[in-house]
Amino acid sequence: MTNNLDTLATALYATADDLLKEHPDLAPWRPPVGIAPRLSDAELVTLAMMQAMLGFTSEAKWLRHARAHLRHLFPYLPQQPGYNKRLRKAARLLRGITRILATNTSVWRDDVWIVDSTPVECGRSRETVKRSDLAGWAQYGYCASHSRFFWGLRLHLICTLQGLPVAFALTGAKADERETLLDLLAAEPDFLQSRPGQTLIGDKNYFGRAFEHELAEHGIQLMRPTRKGERQRPGTHLFKPPAASHRVDQRDAQGQLDLEQHRGRTPGGVIARVMQRILALTLPRSGTTTTPDATSSARSPRMTTDPLELII
Repeated sequence: MTNNLDTLATALYATADDLLKEHPDLAPWRPPVGIAPRLSDAELVTLAMMQAMLGFTSEAKWLRHARAHLRHLFPYLPQQPGYNKRLRKAARLLRGITRILATNTSVWRDDVWIVDSTPVECGRSRETVKRSDLAGWAQYGYCASHSRFFWGLRLHLICTLQGLPVAFALTGAKADERETLLDLLAAEPDFLQSRPGQTLIGDKNYFGRAFEHELAEHGIQLMRPTRKGERQRPGTHLFKPPAASHRVDQRDAQGQLDLEQHRGRTPGGVIARVMQRILALTLPRSGTTTTPDATSSARSPRMTTDPLELII
């Protein structure tokens, strides 16, 4: 465990602690009278981020590693069932902190976005499909980049060119990518009002005259490769030949997110694990990772110093 990672944890802990004081509604509901949790919500967020960033897909293995190497950061660590329960209840907290961190970055105002989707496989055997709590939400779908069918969900992600997540949605595997994108934009009507002339880069699946007209009404210009049988589209020369870097980048991103090994068995479990990974993608691009101030470090004696450089 390096000082660099300790500093990243310090910055997130201090930021999460401040945000929870400013926005107490982000914290999971608890009765006003009762025993306070020994692991604070800010510590839980930090622990969840570090798990995703260090690539631990097993909660039990992660907690064993934390007990062996992170006692100077977390004097108290729960058992796996308690950690799992807290994490599932903290999905809204993770989402709120991720959004606030993202909006405080310089690249949040970027006028170019990229949109794509990637599979979140949830089971392979027929017995799993029949018995899973995800049945009804998870579906059979096809992944062109892997040339195979899968059973599970699909993560739709809008991000900046620097890789900062802007918006995301988890849907069934058969959900139409275009409809999901329009739903994401409609869910936050104020999102685009201050972004006139936004450019959106997508693949060939984001097509259709009515679809592009609706994007234009939102003030978005779509750039995508030309489909077979279409007239040459503006900007087509900017795209590399098919099967080049786009699919490689998508596989790299999926590997960094560990979506193939999320181990979620319930809707709440899958959502929490995806939120962990999106927070881990957001944090290295947030100013909080490079400027932990002296007061924050002093307030949290559990953590130490020097920024982590992480390229995803």
